[in-house]
Amino acid sequence: MSLGERITRIDSWLLDKVCQPVADRLPEKLTALDVGMSCQLGSLVFSAVSIIAVFVLNGMTDFSNMAFNVLIWGLCVTFFVGLARMRVLVKPGRPNPFRYMLQGVRLVSIPFACYTLFQAYGTPTPYFLPMWFNALSNLVFVVGLYLISCQPRPPQTRAREDVWSRHLRIVDTN
Repeated sequence: MSLGERITRIDSWLLDKVCQPVADRLPEKLTALDVGMSCQLGSLVFSAVSIIAVFVLNGMTDFSNMAFNVLIWGLCVTFFVGLARMRVLVKPGRPNPFRYMLQGVRLVSIPFACYTLFQAYGTPTPYFLPMWFNALSNLVFVVGLYLISCQPRPPQTRAREDVWSRHLRIVDTN
């Protein structure tokens, strides 16, 4: 078995054995897709806070780093908007197309989140808080990707109501 097959198997295991049971235990009105999209939005907010905090600490003197970080954040916003537009593809009772569409993004995002956690652990004191916001942003991003990729629950089946099975109530009018 090649390295790529092993990595794909780990991704499938994470989806099927870790995230899908969590998605199945969510309340009926709260789908895994909704929670995943909320995580994606939360990731954007944490990332924005991280960028703003670095700019405040540096006194906004380094324009090239500021422009680069804002452009990367803009790409993340574009990814979020694209996911929001494609969420109509996920239908209950059918296979989730995000499972295969986002496989490459999921596989790349895990090591990147691990690296940002490692980076935040050893950061100097003035940048401690912004780096932890960045690490939290990446961690929430990964959780959101996996929840978005979970299979939706099939629709609830309603019991058919038979006219003849109803119990008649006799009302005494005396």
